[in-house]
Amino acid sequence: MTTSMTKSDLLLLLCFAAAVLAGPVLLAPIGAGYPDLLQKFAIFGIFALGFNILFGLTGYLSFGHAAFLGVGSYTAVWTFKLLSMNPIPAILLATLLGGLFAAVIGFVSLRRTGIYFSILTLAFAQMSYNLAYSVLTPVTNGETGLQLAQSDPRVLDIAFGRDYGAVLPSSDLFGISMTGYPGFYFCGVMLILCFFVSMRIFRSPFGMMLRAVKSNQNRLNYTGLNTRPYALAAFVISGMYAGLAGGLLAVTDPLAGAERMQWTASGEVVLMTILGGSGTLLGPVIGAGAIKYFENIFSAFNEGVLVQAYSFLPEGLQHVMVWISSLFVGEGWHLTLGALFMIIVIFLPGGLMEGFNRIRAWITGRFGGGGGSLAPAAAE
Repeated sequence: MTTSMTKSDLLLLLCFAAAVLAGPVLLAPIGAGYPDLLQKFAIFGIFALGFNILFGLTGYLSFGHAAFLGVGSYTAVWTFKLLSMNPIPAILLATLLGGLFAAVIGFVSLRRTGIYFSILTLAFAQMSYNLAYSVLTPVTNGETGLQLAQSDPRVLDIAFGRDYGAVLPSSDLFGISMTGYPGFYFCGVMLILCFFVSMRIFRSPFGMMLRAVKSNQNRLNYTGLNTRPYALAAFVISGMYAGLAGGLLAVTDPLAGAERMQWTASGEVVLMTILGGSGTLLGPVIGAGAIKYFENIFSAFNEGVLVQAYSFLPEGLQHVMVWISSLFVGEGWHLTLGALFMIIVIFLPGGLMEGFNRIRAWITGRFGGGGGSLAPAAAE
């Protein structure tokens, strides 16, 4: 990696950190300033950042990243049960195990490219899900999910004289509970660190090599350069990000279930990355925030809310509008997500970041006296 940061990169990092830390204030006007949703923004932002290192830089489309998310969650909960309720060991081990599992799957899957690679990762993820759901029940607790118990040994806590008594413990950072806003700020700091690492990878010679793999891997192979170690390194780093995200899910809610390893979770991170802007730094975080926000807003609408919203209409037309709208909200909110995704892909192939860059170029050309380029700013 490069040894120093440019002024523009430092400014971007500082603005990103300020926006994350001020999230409760900035997002309060749109109803997204409460801790649970902010934690999801940060955790799935990390998940999407890691996936973008693989897909955005190398072009390898994985449909199995939920497996690493699940491994991270299970590892964190077992760490809480066996060692300590402090989240530091949990997220370290979750990141490590996520990376090791990614190394095993990547070693096999990266022998193929294109759709064959995608199918292999999907197959591994589904195998992992089925193992967690049934075969490995002694380790994962099957469909019930892995949970904490008062009888857990927690040897490090006992060694340091920490006694939780008859109360079921929750994760805490040296006495600070990882629920509410403290839990968000812990996840937010992790997001800032992950963004910094992602930026350094993007700006490094290693990142340039990953872009070359995406651009023309066959040409690199013809020159005698073995591209597989680079792709495997990106896959492992991406898996570590996913493991960290899974560990943070367990930190904020000490529970791990097999549903976190389903293919739908893998598909969701693909949507987040493409929606925000694949291959950009900020895009995956914005995409993750947008999807989680819309999920929270639209899934909360029910028939009563719709009836009240259309109360100004005649009764017959009101019933029609409620019936039509109910298809896109509540349990059917995925239909809204699908429509939004189609619009973005058709009109903004570069994702939301392309839209922001077009607006910036228009403002620059209109008020700055220059003809701003419509090309997306480099990796921003």
